[in-house]
Amino acid sequence: MQPRSLGRMSLLFLVLALAAVLAFAACEDDKKDGKTPSAGETPTAAAIDISGVPELQDGEMFIGSDMTYPPIESLEEGTDNPVGLDIDLAKAVAALLGVEVKFQQVADFAGIVGDLKVKRYDVVWSAITINPERSAEIDLIAYFEAGTGILVQAGNPKGIQSIEDLCGLKAAAQTGTVQIDQMEAANAGPCADNNIDIRTFPDNPAAVAELSLGRVDANLADDPVVANSALESEGDLEVAGGAIESAPYGIGVRKDSPELKAVLEEALDQLVADGTYAQVLADWQLEAGSIFD
Repeated sequence: MQPRSLGRMSLLFLVLALAAVLAFAACEDDKKDGKTPSAGETPTAAAIDISGVPELQDGEMFIGSDMTYPPIESLEEGTDNPVGLDIDLAKAVAALLGVEVKFQQVADFAGIVGDLKVKRYDVVWSAITINPERSAEIDLIAYFEAGTGILVQAGNPKGIQSIEDLCGLKAAAQTGTVQIDQMEAANAGPCADNNIDIRTFPDNPAAVAELSLGRVDANLADDPVVANSALESEGDLEVAGGAIESAPYGIGVRKDSPELKAVLEEALDQLVADGTYAQVLADWQLEAGSIFD
């Protein structure tokens, strides 16, 4: 009986050894083919050199984001799992840098730039529209484009098609967004004699709820977000007009973090080149926002 037992053990070791060789060979083939790890995977070695980036030496990239803005970023219903365009792009970038990505819900979107400047995060990645005021405070890496959309009740009872059509009406938007700036500009211009009654809310879902309840005549947000809100309303709300004043989103880093900015730009370029960027946009049906040919 003993020789037979030894034979079985020898056969087992041979099978395990062969499996290990095949797995190693497959891994080597992937390296030779230049395959990029999928979004969210952390490779054993960074595809991009981060040795000169102080913020990443702990193996983590800490990102501040307002995760109440689907489909750009939000928490999966009933969970603490972040999902969305920005989330998938950030995970893909982190994989190329060989670091783990960690997301932190910001306390107040209006203060997100200030939070970055005092080093509460390494990066802010949160549908931040690039404008001169923000660019004066932090560096922003363009990666997507969106305009303002207007959400109204089904049937558009007030006939709203533009921001100027809001003169004398009530409109809701999230504090700290470009939509507040746009309505304030309208109040100083075409709506000077009949101001928009601007209602501000800490997050966009609260602003949408005001519209659903009939307390305001419109909700303003980025056009992909407005389209998503209309879809989720199951016919109660609709989009009025087209996108207004399209502008790029930016990944925000501190002005004293040039090394971090450089590797983020390199990673984004690689995602564009290998098709990952286009695939992530397609996954969220946001191809229209691509800023890369």
